[in-house]
Amino acid sequence: MKKIVYTLIVSLVVVSGLVYANREIKNDTAKNSITKPLSAAESKAALEQWEATPEGIKFKNWGASPEGKKVLAGAAKISNQISASANMEAVVTDLSLPPGSRLGFGVMVRINGEDYILSFGAESSTEFQQLHSLKVNDKIIIRSNGVSYAPKYSYPIVAGDYVERDRKIIYKRAPRKGGC
Repeated sequence: MKKIVYTLIVSLVVVSGLVYANREIKNDTAKNSITKPLSAAESKAALEQWEATPEGIKFKNWGASPEGKKVLAGAAKISNQISASANMEAVVTDLSLPPGSRLGFGVMVRINGEDYILSFGAESSTEFQQLHSLKVNDKIIIRSNGVSYAPKYSYPIVAGDYVERDRKIIYKRAPRKGGC
């Protein structure tokens, strides 16, 4: 009886040791599987490969069209303010986004004589409550961390991170959890 209990305990220790060792091996591979940023040459090669796809060709043709040039020029016009996270004065021109847009909640604004889509993302029940009080021709101050564009839209898309009206903050994006 004593030998049976002893062998069961020893086998339990061996099995738990194997399980623990296997867990550490999986953790090491998970740490090693984090991709490193691409080098300049690798990212250039990946871009060239994408540009050869039908989607890439369509995007290049759109960028060369008058509409694409207008959108790209509008994005470039505010890129310095975006990168500096500077305040930008804007006027609300429309309370709805263009038909067929899939950007979530947003409004149309005019910054320095150019029209932009000010997008806030998927609408939650209370997060954008104060933004619903905006009216056409309201003057607001916005800050953003990015401007983007897509062939589907006739305007550059500004990500709304901060909105102020009459020196009162009406929206400030919550910082992301668990990361940068």
